[in-house]
Amino acid sequence: MSDSTTDVEFDPKDPNHSQFDLVREGARRDGVEIVHYQPRFAVAGTKREKRIERAIAFLLLLTGLSALAFIVIYVAWPYKYEQGYHLDKLYTPLLGFTMGLALFGLGAAIIVWVKKLMPEEVAVQDRHDNNPDLVERQLTAATLMSALDETGIKRRPLLKGALALGAAPLGIMAIMPLGALIKDPHSKDEPLFHTGFKEGVRLVRQDGTPIRVGEVSAGGLETVFPGIPEGTTLKYADSPTLLIHLREEDAAEFKPRKGYENAHYGNYFAYSKICTHAGCPASLYEQQTNRLLCPCHQSQFDVKDSCRPIFGPATRRLPQLPITVDEEGYFVAKSDFKEAIGPAFWERP
Repeated sequence: MSDSTTDVEFDPKDPNHSQFDLVREGARRDGVEIVHYQPRFAVAGTKREKRIERAIAFLLLLTGLSALAFIVIYVAWPYKYEQGYHLDKLYTPLLGFTMGLALFGLGAAIIVWVKKLMPEEVAVQDRHDNNPDLVERQLTAATLMSALDETGIKRRPLLKGALALGAAPLGIMAIMPLGALIKDPHSKDEPLFHTGFKEGVRLVRQDGTPIRVGEVSAGGLETVFPGIPEGTTLKYADSPTLLIHLREEDAAEFKPRKGYENAHYGNYFAYSKICTHAGCPASLYEQQTNRLLCPCHQSQFDVKDSCRPIFGPATRRLPQLPITVDEEGYFVAKSDFKEAIGPAFWERP
């Protein structure tokens, strides 16, 4: 190494200068004084150095394998919820575990690399506010190249390969979740848009018996379910519906929503039982005022105004189920609900 002083103009193109001279000169011009610099290993290629390299390579490969496992789980593992004990319950924990292990491996590899392989250096640096000239830019570039050289990666093919194997899956892991952002949340296949009802499905009681016109008294209501296998079980927990029979004078004041003018049958109206605030059952019916009340947070819905929320935290109407009767006089659905049930969605189409 050659010495540089502030009394002699420094020529960065001087072939007698080593890379460290350029680095030290660049640091000096930026107000940085390197007071201590010493390689970790005076003799390259010792057993201890090789052992440290293998440890770093292991951590990088652990990073790569963990990131690769994350990608495989993200793409291939069953994630859709199924009732009972199934592999879908492990989807999120496994994603978190593999991502955490990948980040841990990368972080540990960097720490060991810096602490065990890179030269020891102590420097004092001043703040640099001026715009650098051409010479200073060259010196800065030399500083960066020196930092790269100090990592020793050029003469350590094992770590170079391990870094490539570890970093590539890690990069893919970072961008994989972005693929979910391009999925259409309003797809017809989205299960949150469907209940157990569809055209022709009868409205049945908890015990499975269908309901005829006239079996719900005027001013009363009945909780109904889709008349399909397991329609009254938790498998279709979003399907409970309130079949309401308005009195003649109340039905005359009913205000239908646009697009729902023919969704009722006579004075019978059907609305989702799931509150649009927090998903509780809004099943308390005040007959005198024709209001449905959710007992959880006191949201109230005006039945005569198509279940518009008039009090409490709920801000959306209860979805209405289009109904009619079949040839035998039983209530049936004309279609599924036309909008998502309850508060499960962050937005509605």
